[in-house]
Amino acid sequence: MDTDILIVGAGPTGLMLANQLGRRGVRVLIIDRHSGPSLQTRALGVQARTLEIYSKLGIIDRALELGKRGTGANIWAEGRKMAHVPLGEAGQSVTPYPFILILGQDDNERIMGDKLRDWGISVQWNTELVGLEQESRNVTAALKLPDGTARKITAAWVAGCDGARSAVRELCGITFPGAPYEHVFFVADTVVTGTMVPDEVNVYLWRSGFHLFFPMRGEDHWRIVGIVPPTLRDKDEVTFEQVIPSLRGEAGAGLSFKTCTWFSTYRISHRSASRFRDRRCFLLGDAAHIHSPVGAQGMNTGLQDAYNLGWKLALVVSGQADAALLDSYENERVPVARRLLNTTDRAFRLVVSDSALAGLLRTQVLARIAAFAMSRERIQRAAFRVVSQIGIHYRKSPLSKSLEGLPAGAPRAGDRFPWLRLKLQASGPVEDLFQKLDDTRLNLIVMGQPSPAEGALALGDLLRIHAIPVDAFNETELARAQVPRPSFYLVRPDGHIGLCGVHLDAAAATRYVSEHLRLEVGSA
Repeated sequence: MDTDILIVGAGPTGLMLANQLGRRGVRVLIIDRHSGPSLQTRALGVQARTLEIYSKLGIIDRALELGKRGTGANIWAEGRKMAHVPLGEAGQSVTPYPFILILGQDDNERIMGDKLRDWGISVQWNTELVGLEQESRNVTAALKLPDGTARKITAAWVAGCDGARSAVRELCGITFPGAPYEHVFFVADTVVTGTMVPDEVNVYLWRSGFHLFFPMRGEDHWRIVGIVPPTLRDKDEVTFEQVIPSLRGEAGAGLSFKTCTWFSTYRISHRSASRFRDRRCFLLGDAAHIHSPVGAQGMNTGLQDAYNLGWKLALVVSGQADAALLDSYENERVPVARRLLNTTDRAFRLVVSDSALAGLLRTQVLARIAAFAMSRERIQRAAFRVVSQIGIHYRKSPLSKSLEGLPAGAPRAGDRFPWLRLKLQASGPVEDLFQKLDDTRLNLIVMGQPSPAEGALALGDLLRIHAIPVDAFNETELARAQVPRPSFYLVRPDGHIGLCGVHLDAAAATRYVSEHLRLEVGSA
């Protein structure tokens, strides 16, 4: 076997998967048909859940250094500010990162690419996948090398992270149903002054579409995403100067553009692969699903595909888990992608519809509803959980099991375990439990009852146990997150709850680990 995992595609998704596997000691070969990393890219919103993953990977400080924190969003319609969404306030109790980080895909790739060196992994550029043969125990991949010669390698598993035109998907015969949107979009990197609220995302709705202004590093530096005006859609070449009148007409005549260092037009589609797996091959990111840019979800969803699959592949490759564990990847991620595709598509069609009625709804009704809704703290919090992707859950997954007795409102199996700050030692300081959870292992969190004896679950070094002491501060924090006492939560490496209940029964937990997680109990 030449490698454990062949990763095809070195965009954000492929780089995240390579890092998650590399840090777990898995042999990885990552290839990309392009000559090098992206230099200019459209994706630029990094959500809170992704930032939590970056923290575990050890790249959060670099990301925060290079990015621009967007602490809120503003909705404008016909020159008036209609609503303000305070991301910082809405998310401050649920995540260490209550904001959207404006960080270009190129910077995300650079950060993750640099991190690969820690594991001794480097991307093989100018290397193209041209053939796949799947067998019972491995996959033979035919590669076209930089000098034009051919080479065949064997891998235990293949991960297709190679975008909308995925070679892995096509060679596996997986269909990619969907359709392109009729509109033409543009992206511009500009230095501009105007009505925009500094350090926040500004959304300008108008009768024929929208413009998004994202704050970037540097004074008056904004990335603008918008719809090319109808009169320019059929032109072969569109320049930034040609879309300026539209921008000024809808985002304010006071817009003053100093420079534009990058401008590009593009079309997008909404598609989802009919399945995310074919035997020993998996699809992740844009190879599996592409959708509208509403909500800045696309890149983040691909990164979380990789975070979901990475720990499972590592356990299977190391012999600590049965290959049946990998069935849960498609089971868990397909519903997330389909739900996102449907919601963003509906929202996007309303936002871009050319009909007069839709234009009226967009600038009058929708804007006023948003203004009213976002004045309600409960709706703000709910919206933040959706946009930040913190609210994604796997409650219907075969890996999720909630035992009887937990009160309504308590975190359930499949949920992301809540962010808590607790005293982890009696009379000790308040610490961030999130930072204490080792995402290369299972974590058992026990409240209000004795911890199991060491070795009781027969998981060896694969398990970390955290006993939360009785303390007035802890009681308040647990109540805030609706975590009951007594209770226990067995948290998966990706931060989602696998098993939970009131009273911990070591035998029941061992059965869960064996039957649901498919771990080889006693061999870890």
